[in-house]
Amino acid sequence: MKRRIDQSERKATAAGKAQRTGRHKSKDLNVLSRSQWWEWTKVGFLTLCILFVTIPFLLPYLYDSVDLSRPSDVGLNYTLNIYLKPEEGVRLGVWYTVPRHKWQESKGQDLEWFKKALGDGSPIFLYLHGNAGNRASPPHRIGIAHVLSAAGYHVLAMDYRGFGDSTSEPTERGLTTDTLHLYNWVKAHSGNSLVCVWGHSLGSGVATNTAVKLQEEGKHFDGIILEGAFTTGKGEYQHPFTWFYWKFPYIQYFLFNPLKDNILELPSNENLKKIRTPLLILHAEDDPIVPFDMAKELYSLAKNAQKSDKRVKLVSFESSLGYVHNGLYKDPRLPDIIREFVQSLMA
Repeated sequence: MKRRIDQSERKATAAGKAQRTGRHKSKDLNVLSRSQWWEWTKVGFLTLCILFVTIPFLLPYLYDSVDLSRPSDVGLNYTLNIYLKPEEGVRLGVWYTVPRHKWQESKGQDLEWFKKALGDGSPIFLYLHGNAGNRASPPHRIGIAHVLSAAGYHVLAMDYRGFGDSTSEPTERGLTTDTLHLYNWVKAHSGNSLVCVWGHSLGSGVATNTAVKLQEEGKHFDGIILEGAFTTGKGEYQHPFTWFYWKFPYIQYFLFNPLKDNILELPSNENLKKIRTPLLILHAEDDPIVPFDMAKELYSLAKNAQKSDKRVKLVSFESSLGYVHNGLYKDPRLPDIIREFVQSLMA
């Protein structure tokens, strides 16, 4: 009997030791888990800090990494790179993309063929991009070229002076002069084809400046599309890129270098009071850079000036789509929206 009691006591003692050991191991594992979690948190935070500091330095090099003389490198196989000269000492880089029905025929063709193609009767779009980068980057600019070309339109995407491989320094007068020169070059080769302008962000102000200047010369765009358009670069509203300068005060010296020393007015709110050209405004409701309220104000000004809600349209894109400032080209409805607008110009 005594032997049985001793064996039971030994078993109970062993079980107690095992239980205590298990508790100690569990505690050690919890401590180790918390320690690992803290180490990973520190590594993650450090990584974010490094990215925050280095991305502004790296982006200009990423923009410049594309050989702009070779649009086929970024998937535009039916595009010709050309250079125009609006003024002495200024060279403008332009990508000319033909419409879908000329894709196959355009392969291997020279500038003369492309100039002749402009007169085939298909509508033509001059694409004026936003701040920073070039006609290849950010990639939504290539996306717009694909959308317009696939819809059956000629597209000419220009880098303003000081952007991409275009020479000289950008100024408000210079950007308008560049666009006027591109318009006149296109008109010289396009016969009676419709010539429209598509301005995105910064390009929206350049587009309205140019439209006013053309009217003063007795000319006009056949249609204007403004995407992510702001009202003005000064005055009641802050310049749309002030958000970046406020969040990242050093970023202007890297990301937006072409314009960091040139404050542009680009008063679309005043220009639209004068313009009498059919207008389509496209804007994402979740745009964090140019608030949607600016699109509504521009729409109201243009509609009152033209005394028509048929010649002035506003198409908004819901916040749930997540297009923000640069993503409208992804919307599957966009080609039909553009076609409807272009068809209204022919009526």
